[in-house]
Amino acid sequence: MNISQFFESITYAIKGLIYTFKHEQNFRIQIFFSLIVSGALFLFQVRTAEKIVVLLLITLVLILELVNTAIEKFMDLLKPRLHSHVEVIKDVMAGAVFIASVSALIIGLVIFVPYIITFFTLV
Repeated sequence: MNISQFFESITYAIKGLIYTFKHEQNFRIQIFFSLIVSGALFLFQVRTAEKIVVLLLITLVLILELVNTAIEKFMDLLKPRLHSHVEVIKDVMAGAVFIASVSALIIGLVIFVPYIITFFTLV
């Protein structure tokens, strides 16, 4: 792979992110909360290991949402009319994103609540 092919592949990846951002409300919501949580990592001076965990969880949720979107688009192309199998596939992918999101929320609360309590007791 030469350098122009490398940058071309990056361009395609960015186009995919832009498409998903423009067309998927859940992705926009997840990006919004990711930015808030990322800011909170530095506001509360969270330990490095906890930052890594939170950033990995954010990444997991966003990647799953991208995979979910790709599979939905592929299924729509394959079976434009909502076939029962297509519906199950879409529901399963949505379930995967949901589990990752709820898990990230719970783990985020476990990490952040002590920092939030400490912050407000010092104020």
